[in-house]
Amino acid sequence: MAITFADESTKRIKESALEYHARSPHGKIEVVPTKPCATQRDLALAYSPGVAEPCLEIERDPEQAWSYTSRGNLVAVISNGTAVLGLGDIGALAGKPVMEGKGVLFKRFAGIDVFDLEVDTKDVDLLCRVVKSLEPTFGGINLEDIKAPECFVIEERLKREMNIPVFHDDQHGTAIISGAALLNALSLVDKAIDKVKVVVSGAGASAIACTNFYIALGVRRENVLLVDTRGVVYEGRKEGMNEYKAAFARPTHLRTLEEAMVGADVFLGCSVKGLVKPKMLLSMARDPIVFALANPDPEITYPEAIAARPDVIMATGRSDYPNQVNNVLGFPFIFRGALDVRARAINEEMKLAAARALAALAREEVPEQVSRAYGGERFKFGREYIIPKPFDDRVLVHVAPAIAKAAMESGVARLSLNLEEYRDSLKKSQSRSRQVMSGIVAKARTGRSRIVFPEGNQLRILQAARILRSEGICEPVLLSEPQKVLELIEEHHLDELRDVEIINPDASERFESYAQLLFQLRQRAGMTMRDAKSQTRARNNFAALMLKQGDADGVVTGLTMTWLNAVRPALEIIGTKAGKDTGGVFILATKQEVKFLADCTLNIDPTPERLARIAIDTAELASSFDITPRIAMLSYSTFGSAKGQSPAKMRRAAQLVREARPDLEVEGEIGVDAALDAELRGEVFPFARLSDDANILVFPSLDAANISFKLLRRTTGASLIGPVLLNMALPINVMQMGAEVEEIVYLAALTALKAQGERQR
Repeated sequence: MAITFADESTKRIKESALEYHARSPHGKIEVVPTKPCATQRDLALAYSPGVAEPCLEIERDPEQAWSYTSRGNLVAVISNGTAVLGLGDIGALAGKPVMEGKGVLFKRFAGIDVFDLEVDTKDVDLLCRVVKSLEPTFGGINLEDIKAPECFVIEERLKREMNIPVFHDDQHGTAIISGAALLNALSLVDKAIDKVKVVVSGAGASAIACTNFYIALGVRRENVLLVDTRGVVYEGRKEGMNEYKAAFARPTHLRTLEEAMVGADVFLGCSVKGLVKPKMLLSMARDPIVFALANPDPEITYPEAIAARPDVIMATGRSDYPNQVNNVLGFPFIFRGALDVRARAINEEMKLAAARALAALAREEVPEQVSRAYGGERFKFGREYIIPKPFDDRVLVHVAPAIAKAAMESGVARLSLNLEEYRDSLKKSQSRSRQVMSGIVAKARTGRSRIVFPEGNQLRILQAARILRSEGICEPVLLSEPQKVLELIEEHHLDELRDVEIINPDASERFESYAQLLFQLRQRAGMTMRDAKSQTRARNNFAALMLKQGDADGVVTGLTMTWLNAVRPALEIIGTKAGKDTGGVFILATKQEVKFLADCTLNIDPTPERLARIAIDTAELASSFDITPRIAMLSYSTFGSAKGQSPAKMRRAAQLVREARPDLEVEGEIGVDAALDAELRGEVFPFARLSDDANILVFPSLDAANISFKLLRRTTGASLIGPVLLNMALPINVMQMGAEVEEIVYLAALTALKAQGERQR
């Protein structure tokens, strides 16, 4: 049988997914300590004998567990594997990758830790006993992928018997997100929620929960028709009924989905693909609202629905259509708010608050950074934007406080929070580095620059190239012998690179012209034509010549060579902008912030004038990241506390920056502690000119800078991206030897973004 494009795509996804999960360390999550464990004293505090003290405090007052353990930020994702995604009853063990994935989403979007627990039983009583017995461990329970109708029984029983939130996301997540979409869709078509006729296709956990939630929002029960695999659920029907379906039985002569949809205002599908035909939409009321949420393929596709009814407002579960109903808009933020007030439950008031908060957020003006995260696409409240996007960082700050407020007002919160202070704390908790780097990646996607990698036969380069290509960040060009690269691609299942451009410099038709170009550039620096031909064979030189000649948009190199050897072609062939100095700026990305370290690579003992220019150039780099620069000219002295040439140099450099750019915040000479500690500055140096902690750290010498960044790289969990070369005439960057794949990806994205700017100029 011939392999179609779709078959090949599926094969690629399968191999990539298996490689992704099998890559060491296996799976997707790990447990790490949050306290120091470096000394005997640390261990004595973490375990015996010190651990006895919090144990006794908790025995005396169980509420102290929230203070002395991780319980307040720990959720259990629990499943028995009976309804896993679209895979059905595959069992608890086979469902474990999904539950780990759920843990990743909790952590990524709300900073919540997760233990995934796969319970190998279909016995409702046993499952309930197991979950209930785990209550001392967790702050909340997320039930996942448990089939209906057992899921209803399990959740209802656990909610009655447990004193922490129990939330079955398959039911309520879809209900909350689609409920928000419903509120906004109805406002756009000017229909009252208590007047609309709603048809629901499906009678599983999600469909039943959505229907109940819509009624809580204001839909009248008598205006709902539920349709399952046997047709309309009507009064008197005996086949395939249970108590949950029976609650929606209507006195009606209608028997089929097609009949039910005549005159309907809203269609909700939680069933199977292709169930709804275009002619069914034609029979619906004006401005029909269609939520076709079957995954991965909806009951009717977006193009089919728009073609049949141009006035339709459509939502699906797919990211490639407008209005994706994605549960990740709900559960991380719902649990965040619930955990932070130590809620005893997630009740109806909290779920309604989440839906209304999401609906309200969609009506706000969408900031530029959200647009950048989606390749520059613009969003404005309307028929194709009725719910926020999952990568909108504002969701956390809108939904979690709404949940906390509802929990406090409805009496299920153990803590009372100042909501304004809570919102501020949530903003600070968001990973600034992730926001910044995702913004750079999103910007880079809009240009599809050709970025050359001279070390094209290195596995890390190939792994980075696969990510860069599959995510549309840039088009990698690899320099190497093609056969070696293709063997690595095959061996490591890097299918996305099968047709990538691979150039062997020795065999390239451009070799002679590049050698001639190199000779012209370096003939007055002692280079002969023979030397030029020899050096053109070096892939680092060949890549720089490609860029110089306009055959590439950028170069990223340095994985396998010393930094000075890697940067030499950049300086000799590409050079700097007229009248400009270069320098290497490292971008230090921690969970909370991004800092720029300059100059860590080239200037051994820079003058105050050069330091000032480096500081200003680095400030412009920071501004391109949408970061307001705050510059610290670092020294061992803080405001005259010690004498010496270095403090004087840094003091003079700060003065020169202020004279040249009075709009910039700059301070110096200043020690690292004062530059990075607002409390210390406020107490001891209230006159300091920094409004917040410095994010640009300018070092007095190459010794100080180089040692500092290497120490940070080896001893912290932070990513060090770069160095980014300042003021190069064309986009070329040199990574550190042995850079990680993620660092290569980010540096390539920065290079691609610079290339876009060069093309625009």
